[in-house]
Amino acid sequence: MRFPLFIIMSVLLSCSFAAQAKMYKWVDENGQMHFGDKIPVQYQVKAHDEINESGAVVNHREAAKTLEERAMAARAERERKRLALIEKKKQQRDRVLLDTYTTERDLLVARDSRLDAAGSQIQLAESIIKDSNNKIESMEKQVLNIEASQRVVPDSLYKRIENEKHQVEVQTKVMEKKIVRRDEIAAQFNGYISRFKELKAEQKAKRERLARERGF
Repeated sequence: MRFPLFIIMSVLLSCSFAAQAKMYKWVDENGQMHFGDKIPVQYQVKAHDEINESGAVVNHREAAKTLEERAMAARAERERKRLALIEKKKQQRDRVLLDTYTTERDLLVARDSRLDAAGSQIQLAESIIKDSNNKIESMEKQVLNIEASQRVVPDSLYKRIENEKHQVEVQTKVMEKKIVRRDEIAAQFNGYISRFKELKAEQKAKRERLARERGF
């Protein structure tokens, strides 16, 4: 029995469409598993699988995240980036440390040099403060002597006293800042020295491990 060509083509096309039709598997709110070529709207945002004609999963779709879950994921991503940035900066500092200093002694010399510079600035401020205080003491005695002789104290003398007191205030602030900076330098370089030792120990351990692996 012969069939018209268009009938044969129609049958072939329908078979092709059937073969290409997608099948899905999902679970409802009661835990019941379902299969079908379309997923009900209320389950499309839930986890579901696309399966082939053998029932094997060819694609898995996770459930859509809630607002709270998306917020938590965003926070986690920000934290991941923050930690990655910290690690990147740490690695950069390590490279600079190893590229700048060859030995621990180099670090000690650099630290002591900066501490000496800060110490000199502190001593200068202390010297200026001491000198101003001496001038203030001397001028205040002049004021007392002038008043004792029942004479008028010149305004210029009061002005000079005020200027020296202002100088003491300024230099005291300068000295305090230099003391803080000196302590920061000491802490910073002590940290550098500690990290430098760790990095050198890691390099040594790596060289020894490679030597063992190569049989040396």
